[in-house]
Amino acid sequence: MSPVVLRLALLFICYPGLCSAIQWLGLTINGSSVAWNESEHCRLLDRLVPDQIQLCKRNLELMHSVVNAAKQTKLICQLTFSDMRWNCSSIENAPYFTPDLAKGTRESAVVYALASAALSHSIARACAAGDIPTCSCGSTPAEVPGPSFRWGGCGDNLRYGLQMGSAFVDAPIKSSRSGMQTAKFMNLHNNAVGRQVLIDSLETKCKCHGVSGSCSVKTCWKGLQDLSGIASELKSKYLAATKVIHRQIGTRKQLVPKELDIRPVRDSELVYVNSSPDYCTSNPKLGSCGTQDRLCNKTSVGSDSCNLMCCGRGYNAYTETVVERCQCKYFWCCYVVCKKCERTVERYVCK
Repeated sequence: MSPVVLRLALLFICYPGLCSAIQWLGLTINGSSVAWNESEHCRLLDRLVPDQIQLCKRNLELMHSVVNAAKQTKLICQLTFSDMRWNCSSIENAPYFTPDLAKGTRESAVVYALASAALSHSIARACAAGDIPTCSCGSTPAEVPGPSFRWGGCGDNLRYGLQMGSAFVDAPIKSSRSGMQTAKFMNLHNNAVGRQVLIDSLETKCKCHGVSGSCSVKTCWKGLQDLSGIASELKSKYLAATKVIHRQIGTRKQLVPKELDIRPVRDSELVYVNSSPDYCTSNPKLGSCGTQDRLCNKTSVGSDSCNLMCCGRGYNAYTETVVERCQCKYFWCCYVVCKKCERTVERYVCK
């Protein structure tokens, strides 16, 4: 998909209940310029619902983490999907969304999940870094340490991150009185999937101590994986996402797979209600920018291959001169000197 912004601004419609809960991603536009030291700052921002504004006023110290999460969601989404026809380029338009993110597609499902995970991740890391005065390091793990390590350091405060992150991202969905019930269930479900992937990413990290780095003793803590790793796991779930309907199961309505509605949706799977286009050709009504002029990989057999990326239309080749550091030498003690070398590379772009 071309990164060029779609020209028809009137198509940036947020369908009721389907994308209002990720409009906070628009904080990247003006959120960084706000000091976040007065409660009135919370009203300077468009697209926050009343419950989010109240959360902002009560927790101003969290807002830098919220803005950071919005930036990271955009950046990591585009990096993670850069090798696919849909490359998350439309997220740049937040808080306005094209149909690929506004009509309950698998693309909107993964953005919901990633945004939810990113906010809790940002808050948990900020607590450990001492950037939020109302929280600190994560609690010491309950499990007994091994003979060669001890618990210490400052772990990411996942519990606080989940508490505050879920309150903020779920607020627009829970407070909305309009829109389809199916959309609300779907969005809350995908938010929870993102947070569960975040929880599963918590791992033991250690620092060695001992004579000459012998690592005879280690200090360990619980820390989260980088957001890129979490996004990679969500990409796998995106590729295996389940199309669902909302129907009565026993005494209550539940999301069930549309093609096999004999079981409830699993807590671990992303869900969507509307099918996506193939994103091969430009179609603003569907939220597709097409893949014309996208770079492709001639030798790949994956989604970035010229055959798949270009949808069988073929590709054009051109050469480009790139300048790189080369012939680097290390000088004791403390610096490296490199030359600059030019080389010619061949690029391929879709017709």
